[in-house]
Amino acid sequence: MSINNQVRAFAGTFILISLVLAHYHSQNWLWFTTFVGANLLQSAFTKFCPLEIFLKKIEGKEA
Repeated sequence: MSINNQVRAFAGTFILISLVLAHYHSQNWLWFTTFVGANLLQSAFTKFCPLEIFLKKIEGKEA
């Protein structure tokens, strides 16, 4: 799986988990959803994604 697909999978998973937690536990989990969405938006314009850097490092690739 490519790094881009891994980032999308992580983001989608985090968003779904936080929505479930917001529904069943606390509405404050929506702030986490907001953070993930904002990070995706900024990475589309700046090409800077902390998760992508982390994934490249654990795969042994140059960041």
